[in-house]
Amino acid sequence: MLLALRIQNFALIDQLELEFGTGLTVLTGETGAGKSIILDAIDVALGGKVSQRIIRTGTERAMVEATFRADAALVAWLNEQEIDLLDEADLVCSREIAVTPGNIRARSRVNGVLVNRALMERLRERLVEITAQGQTVSLMAASHQRGLLDLYGGSSLLQQRDQVAAAYMTCQEAAQALERRRQSEQQRLQRLDWLEYQTQELKAANLKEADELEQLEQERQRLSHVVDLQQQSYQAYQALYQNESGTAAADLLGEAEATLNDMVRFDAQLQPLLDMVSAALAQVVEASHQINAYGDGLESDPERLLSVEERIQALKQICRKYGPTLTEAIAHYEKLQAELAELSGEGQSLEELENTYNQCQEKLTNLCHQLTHFRQKAAEELEQRLVEELKPLAMKKVQFQVKISQIPPTASGADQVAFYFSPNPGEPLQPLSATASGGEMSRFLLALKACFSMTNDAGRTLIFDEIDVGVSGRVAQAIAEKLHHLSQRHQVLCVTHQPLIAAMADRHFRVDKQVIDQPLSHSLKPSASRKRNSQAMPELDDPLFNDELTDRRTVVRVSLLDTHGTRREEIAQLAGGHSAQEAMTFAESLLAKARDSRQN
Repeated sequence: MLLALRIQNFALIDQLELEFGTGLTVLTGETGAGKSIILDAIDVALGGKVSQRIIRTGTERAMVEATFRADAALVAWLNEQEIDLLDEADLVCSREIAVTPGNIRARSRVNGVLVNRALMERLRERLVEITAQGQTVSLMAASHQRGLLDLYGGSSLLQQRDQVAAAYMTCQEAAQALERRRQSEQQRLQRLDWLEYQTQELKAANLKEADELEQLEQERQRLSHVVDLQQQSYQAYQALYQNESGTAAADLLGEAEATLNDMVRFDAQLQPLLDMVSAALAQVVEASHQINAYGDGLESDPERLLSVEERIQALKQICRKYGPTLTEAIAHYEKLQAELAELSGEGQSLEELENTYNQCQEKLTNLCHQLTHFRQKAAEELEQRLVEELKPLAMKKVQFQVKISQIPPTASGADQVAFYFSPNPGEPLQPLSATASGGEMSRFLLALKACFSMTNDAGRTLIFDEIDVGVSGRVAQAIAEKLHHLSQRHQVLCVTHQPLIAAMADRHFRVDKQVIDQPLSHSLKPSASRKRNSQAMPELDDPLFNDELTDRRTVVRVSLLDTHGTRREEIAQLAGGHSAQEAMTFAESLLAKARDSRQN
């Protein structure tokens, strides 16, 4: 439920604070007084479209703040969004609109937390439903009528529609895959030949390890220098262990070890050095044995050398074509194998794709048939319900039918929905767009909202912007009673010119324009020496405005008519345009009649 509305520098409103209550609230005033501006402000606070024109002339920033009372379901949803409530389960939705040269910026907050547009739209659906005169145009569209029927059908129908949408997407993907396969069959065969050629070449290369080329290069170097390696290994062996022409390293280390043994007998501190020399002697002996074995094992192998050189040349050729490194050539081979498997039948064949598409089509058709059944059931209920809601609106003989015809499957099903309507006895049913007058469309829209109000949870705020346009007399009274009936389950806000509807209100605001002395140019930007909360609204006498130029300005003012006399006078103005005794008497009778209706 909407508790309060605060507006700052919005269109013709300099600043305004309104408090709302339960039941039916009406806003009245002369045409152009600014009633719809207040509804526009609610819309903007909940994420509606903004433009530079909504910022009051002479200012650079506007602020709208709507406070709601959250019910249990909304509290649970807010907890899921990690948004904390304020005191007494209050929910504050605010919008700040700032304009800079060539740019306009709007920021939405929920309880002080910045939120994105998507979350604001979901929250809006849970808080308010705004019905304006322009909706009668969208109501004529077949797609909109189908959407309304689906909403009336409830969660089971909407879930079925979601299944249809998912199946439709799957079917579209299957159809696209099949079409791509059909169109690219020739290219596929050409690609297949080319892949087979490359794959065979790489397979014949018998690629093993990424470092094979480095290993072969090392082996070639060894095989090419066998004689040199034999000679050098023998020289190393002599230097380390057995040198016929001189002293070997092992002999020198042996002598050093013997000397240190003698020295350790007199000074134990030399033991670590002795250990190091002993270890060095052991390593030299071991190294000499290994280098000797290495030299003995070397053999000249011209055939192996030729084989290695040929393998090296083959791998380098592969690298030039598919590399430049052997690692990249192996990766390319693996990629070719995967693509070849997909094109050569290890993936889905043309026949398999056709079967998959046919299965998707069959599933989509079955789901569409089930959705049609849900819609037919919802249509029967809506027909009965809407007629019952229209009868009290001076349309006792009205006929209404929801016609469902078959169309090719879409993401929304295989149904075309059209509302057919006959407001006059003896007249055939015709499409709504070709039948209803302006007054009839207003009543139809109100009755439709009444139908939906019974399927939705109580607590949402229903806003009607001149739903009574084009009607008068008995019809206006019927609309007033219908709005009162809706207000028993929902909070209802209504902009009206009808005295009959205004008399039925639980809360009555009068909206008018006034011309006052006010600065023509001021700014909402705070000075550097003064810090203000980002959501605070400055008063008109705030020094932040930097008043330098005063001019006559038009502003919108809203008055709460909280006494019997003020309400009677306003209703008399609506009825007769003046305060003559006849109009006052008529207004008094309307108020008395409305009071009796509310009590009943």
